[in-house]
Amino acid sequence: MKNAISNFFQKPIFYDKRLIFALWLGAALVAGLSHISKSNNYQIFKYVFYHTLDQVNLYAEYPEYGDTNHYGPLFSIIIAPFALLPDFLGVPLWDVSIAATLLFAIYKLPMQWKGKVIIYWIVMHDIHTNASNCQTNTLIAALIVGTFICIRSEKDFWAACLIMLGAFVKLYGIVGLAFFFFSKNKIKFTGSLLFWAVLFFVLPMLLSSPQFIVQSYFDWYESLSLKNALNAASLYQDISAMGFIRRTTGIVEISNMLILIPALLLFGLQYIKVKNYTDPIFQFGILASTLMFVVLFSSGSENATYVIAASGFAIWFILQKKPRSKYVIVLLIFTMILTIGAGSDIMPSYVRKEIIRPYALKALPFLVVWLTLVYQLVTFKKTTSEVLSDQYMTKEQ
Repeated sequence: MKNAISNFFQKPIFYDKRLIFALWLGAALVAGLSHISKSNNYQIFKYVFYHTLDQVNLYAEYPEYGDTNHYGPLFSIIIAPFALLPDFLGVPLWDVSIAATLLFAIYKLPMQWKGKVIIYWIVMHDIHTNASNCQTNTLIAALIVGTFICIRSEKDFWAACLIMLGAFVKLYGIVGLAFFFFSKNKIKFTGSLLFWAVLFFVLPMLLSSPQFIVQSYFDWYESLSLKNALNAASLYQDISAMGFIRRTTGIVEISNMLILIPALLLFGLQYIKVKNYTDPIFQFGILASTLMFVVLFSSGSENATYVIAASGFAIWFILQKKPRSKYVIVLLIFTMILTIGAGSDIMPSYVRKEIIRPYALKALPFLVVWLTLVYQLVTFKKTTSEVLSDQYMTKEQ
């Protein structure tokens, strides 16, 4: 049975670039077209641009949309070309453009096409989920992957650009600093970070004024602090390791720091052996770990955010040596069931609403995979020959 399924997915059609690219961008386009007239998130995005022009509080509540904005002032520059278009063009173009960034980032990864195909197929459902919610998470995933690619190819200046771009848009991009130790010119890299930080800080001033933008950064901090406090009370937010632990134990007052500090220590343990830094398997492992970590340990994680974690999971999966163990296969199936089922009618409504969502179960398989990966990287030399492989990697940059 296992061989029959494997042979079926070895058919050439599943490796066809045109089909994969069409389905990937098509999933985003269909999602975009379906919510042109009812995309609250897009209205929030669009008005970041117009409110910056008008110099009114970017983080207040407005009648044009529900909820509030949680993106940095720099986002006004990014959304500007789309905001100037009518919504029937701006919404689908935004969703397709965001999807295209990760499509391109994965395509540029230094690995064989077969490895990229696996990543594309695993992540594709989350591309549709992200686009259905008109979110920026696909862009954040692309920026993290792009940072990794730039550092590997010794393009530190542009790696720093992507890190700061992500940080000034949604903070998540700052995790690109996880690849700092892979840089061969850390002084240049550090200087580049400072350059881009200053540039992205002042760039939105072109649309408004220095005073307004400086005040907006203070307002942004207050907005994020309030949002973090509210996330734990929402069934649609905090789909994270913290949310999973709080909801399954019933101890809602557990502090994020009680979970986040041990997680940071585990993440740091991965770097304990400096001699591993130049090993491509180890580097890809850190990429996968980073992509999952940023979602698992953020109280703002929601269904759409998991396009970032799914990218990390897919990279972890292709690192596993063939023939893949039963443990790896079970994790693949478990992860895909909860990933697809958490936000899809494929899963019975009762299961989604009464089991998966209230207990943040979508985080569980990713947490198990992340802990597995941490163990594999901490014991890297012992596990490499047995469970990790560079079978899909190339030396191309």
